[in-house]
Amino acid sequence: MKTEYQTDYKQIRENEEINLLIEKGNATLNELGYTEHSKKHASKTAETAGKILKELGYGKHKIELARIAGYMHDIGNSINRHDHAHSGAILAYQILKETDMPLKDILVVSTAIGHHDEATGTAVDEISSALILADKTDVRRNRVQNPNPASFDIHDRVNYAALSSKLIIHKEKRIIQMELELDDTICTVMDYFEIFLKRMMMCRRAAERLDCKFKLMANGSKLC
Repeated sequence: MKTEYQTDYKQIRENEEINLLIEKGNATLNELGYTEHSKKHASKTAETAGKILKELGYGKHKIELARIAGYMHDIGNSINRHDHAHSGAILAYQILKETDMPLKDILVVSTAIGHHDEATGTAVDEISSALILADKTDVRRNRVQNPNPASFDIHDRVNYAALSSKLIIHKEKRIIQMELELDDTICTVMDYFEIFLKRMMMCRRAAERLDCKFKLMANGSKLC
């Protein structure tokens, strides 16, 4: 994909410094008992963020920025999980300043990264909206890094219980819908909603920023 500059998603994905930051962050979170935040999560977030904007009819440039923000969004975990969105935004700004990316685009990416965490962030533009939706809907069994089911916390149980998860974009109806199938012998739908309520509220606001409604379906039931 051609952009106004040579630094594109492909180059970001192959950047050694960025990949080392992602993997160091994931290794640290693994030690702390968190779910997977590796290059797999980074790639999935990037591709989903791009897909959201593409299916809603946004241009190639914004799609590319969403992918870049999606891939880099968790690099702050290499410093500390606490305030990782803010430290990640600063790291991203410094790294991208060394490329040929225009400053206005660097700021868009950095802002999106700085606002992706539900504790302190919210959707402020199309790029941050796509990033939030892509990040918060990445629920899957293989994100659980804890090898011992007996010691799962609630976040491990929710991810391990996810039999399938998909994000569907209805452009004409302006609906962004997450469809989740859970093994309710491991985690109930209400457990999911209780734990991820803040994230789903964040997704709703992000969808509204894209002039859409966010809907969550779990085991065939509409939760929001």
